[in-house]
Amino acid sequence: MTKKRILTTLFYLFLTVSGSLSALDRKTVSIGGSAAWGEAQYRGLTETGNIRPWPVLTLASGDAPASLDLALSFDEGKPELFIDRTGHYRVKSSGGSAISTAGPPWARVGKEAVLFSASTAGLRAGQRALPAPAGPLTIEPYREDALFAPSRNMGDFALEFWVYPLNMENGEQLLSWSAISAPRGFTPPAGAESPASPGLISQRIQCAAAKNRFRWTFEDFFFSPGAGESLDLTLSGQSPLVPKTWSHHLIRFNADTGLLEYLVNGNSEDIVYASSSGREGGQVYSPLAGEGGSFTLGRRFSGMMDEFRIHKTFNVEPELRRYPASGGWVESRAIDLGENSSRILSLEASGGTIGLKDGKVRNEYGEKGDFRFADNSAIQFFLRAADNPYHWTDEDWQTVVPGADLQDTLKGRYAQVAAILYPSGDGEASPYLEEIRLLYQPNQPPRPPSQVMAVSSNGTVTLSWKSSPDQDTAGYLVYYGTVRGEYFGDGATLGASPLDAGKHNSIRIEGLRNGTVYYFAVAAYSLNSPPGASPREPERHVGEFSRELSVRPLRD
Repeated sequence: MTKKRILTTLFYLFLTVSGSLSALDRKTVSIGGSAAWGEAQYRGLTETGNIRPWPVLTLASGDAPASLDLALSFDEGKPELFIDRTGHYRVKSSGGSAISTAGPPWARVGKEAVLFSASTAGLRAGQRALPAPAGPLTIEPYREDALFAPSRNMGDFALEFWVYPLNMENGEQLLSWSAISAPRGFTPPAGAESPASPGLISQRIQCAAAKNRFRWTFEDFFFSPGAGESLDLTLSGQSPLVPKTWSHHLIRFNADTGLLEYLVNGNSEDIVYASSSGREGGQVYSPLAGEGGSFTLGRRFSGMMDEFRIHKTFNVEPELRRYPASGGWVESRAIDLGENSSRILSLEASGGTIGLKDGKVRNEYGEKGDFRFADNSAIQFFLRAADNPYHWTDEDWQTVVPGADLQDTLKGRYAQVAAILYPSGDGEASPYLEEIRLLYQPNQPPRPPSQVMAVSSNGTVTLSWKSSPDQDTAGYLVYYGTVRGEYFGDGATLGASPLDAGKHNSIRIEGLRNGTVYYFAVAAYSLNSPPGASPREPERHVGEFSRELSVRPLRD
């Protein structure tokens, strides 16, 4: 092998080794992913499964107003676990233990939606079909202060839900309320008695499909003052509903005017008056729940329902956006990188956006770049670093792009990561954040000098050494003492241990006791400026000791 080739080989070997050493200095800390989100704080977000191998953060939806009398989110995951969050009603399922909820991205609000009927054709998330559908759900008043408790005069009320029909076939029945008896003291008109219970009246509310619309009927539900007579009312949607599309439905009643209104997606579809005149004015009829009443959801219906709610007020304005435009926020704890002035190399992330379009799941995944997606949803990332985390302000946050080299712009012992998740432009799709990884290089102190040598004479020891290989070496400290490994020496002319040799590669120590064995070690140090300190007040960052030398000075 020629000399030139040998030199070339050695050069490339040096580059390989030095690169490997540099890589060994790099470390990674993860937030999310397999490390989970337990130590992160977030607002407006929720942890969601079934999107990636680990739980991801997505935007939260479905805030519960104080006016709620019943709140079914279906987020519990199984019909037998469904609960009314207000505690006013008891929920029963005839679907047994079958899982019959549809999770992200099928759910309109929150984590899950309930799925009804025996057919799920065409509803697939990638290669994963939706689970087996649920049987009908029964909802019964549980407490006396429930709005639909027996013989209760409701006053104002509103009933709302989201629905995703598969077919909208005529006669499909999404919702019904039935009571087997009339309120106490009511005398039914001739011919109105229930065949099953002579002398009693059958009360009913029903929401059923007719010509691609929902038709609402209220039978013997509104009563004149003193419960002298009842009133039947009907409302119908005007706009046809599109199958395999979520729509919001709201029925609300004003007890002062008798107004009963039906809204679809926030638009008024039909209005009637529960009054003696059939319009505003006249004697207003009041809603009164019968005895033994209960709601039934999904008895004869194919599709999904989400966020079934009853309110104790007329003034319910539906929230039609799935996710708030302001988005949600997550922030990590202060992460200890171990050494002052540690260098943050880059931030890496993984995530994407997921939503429904034309009955199909859209999942766009990303790991680098600005995390702006085709549906205009986005994730923005922030970093801040300091040697003291207690002096941080909001102005210390820096916007960062995942995968970009930070080029020594962020240094410190402590780092903090934050991200803001913004929904799609129409508010229908949420981005998701799977993991954030922080790549950094600890500010390791310089390595010790090599080839340390000592020469003794009368009360004097002269030490010399070869420089530390690290370029940030600012000087050397010389430690000495009379016990091996314990460098607490004093009495030397230059002072007590350790002695600062500056950038010199040797030092002469005088004033030592002849005949006494002294032990010496040398350490290199770099300089760090502490938070708030002036450039004239640096702190030493001291590295490891060199090999120990033992020397006995003697009189010449």
